Amino acid sequence: MAKYIMLSNLTDEGRKTLKERPERLHEVNKEVESMGARVMGQYATMGGYDFVNIIEAPTNEVMAKLTVELGSRGTIKITTLPAMGVDEFVEMLGGKAPGGG
Repeated sequence: MAKYIMLSNLTDEGRKTLKERPERLHEVNKEVESMGARVMGQYATMGGYDFVNIIEAPTNEVMAKLTVELGSRGTIKITTLPAMGVDEFVEMLGGKAPGGG
């Protein structure tokens, strides 16, 4: 499965929801799984983004649907980046097929 970095910022409505119901973060992770993806890591951050999530999804289409669904609620703004492990990247640069020998 492909990996993605999902950077998000809460909107005013999102901050209000999170303050009233912090457990909502865990509920959203379950929703992500119901859409065919998986949260591999989740971090609250300071600086340019409120949260950094590592997501695993089978296709770009699944990830696109996920980000549209979450973003349409008006509680977060999302930036999504496809990601690959450094070992995969080095193999690709060396002309090897990803995961191959």
